[in-house]
Amino acid sequence: MGIADDAVEIRARGWRTLVALHSLIETKLERSLQSEHGLSVVEFTVLDALSRQDGWHMRMQQLARAAALSSSATTRLVTRLEDRGLLTRILCADDRRGIYTELTPSGVALLEAARPTHDRTLEEALQEAGEQPELASLVDAVHLRSPA
Repeated sequence: MGIADDAVEIRARGWRTLVALHSLIETKLERSLQSEHGLSVVEFTVLDALSRQDGWHMRMQQLARAAALSSSATTRLVTRLEDRGLLTRILCADDRRGIYTELTPSGVALLEAARPTHDRTLEEALQEAGEQPELASLVDAVHLRSPA
């Protein structure tokens, strides 16, 4: 195996480690958010992204980027959240073709109830990951916990 092959293997190993960390965190978040609040991770992500915007609204394209979803997946997700009364769509005042997605008071209340669960579960998942030798350096590298 040459130097180039070694570099490819190192990158592949790093990618597999990142995927393992992401999977561990997402699985734990999905379980706790779903059981305690009836929210998926991506639904929480959308509500959270909207809550961080001035006026609690975003264009659909911005929301798709924030949630790492395709336009069609974002539209389906927003429709589901709108049907639950958590979001609403409004026409953009300066561009009648533009549509904003906006948090409703119910969406804000659910997000506020779910945020402590999210934060606690994330902390627990990172602590667990940090105790696994193959994941500990990645947890440290992204500054999610202080090095021991």
